[in-house]
Amino acid sequence: MPKRVLTGTVVSDKGDKTVVVRVERKVKHPLYGKIIRRSKKYHAHDEANEFHEGETVRIEETAPISKLKTWKVIARVDAHKAPEVAA
Repeated sequence: MPKRVLTGTVVSDKGDKTVVVRVERKVKHPLYGKIIRRSKKYHAHDEANEFHEGETVRIEETAPISKLKTWKVIARVDAHKAPEVAA
């Protein structure tokens, strides 16, 4: 069975080796037909602590790592949002 891959925004990087990613999806309201946004937060494993708040990342489903973490961060989607290192 293929692993699910989602794209979302990092909303917290305060945990050690963990980031919280908000994934938004658009759904049609069942009665009124208006398109509305729904979001869900996922705790994802970030081994090197390299992803920071505000970045857009891709996460992949994995076997459970801890009580809340069943996802791991694959890659950064927007390279221009990466923090720059002062030389």
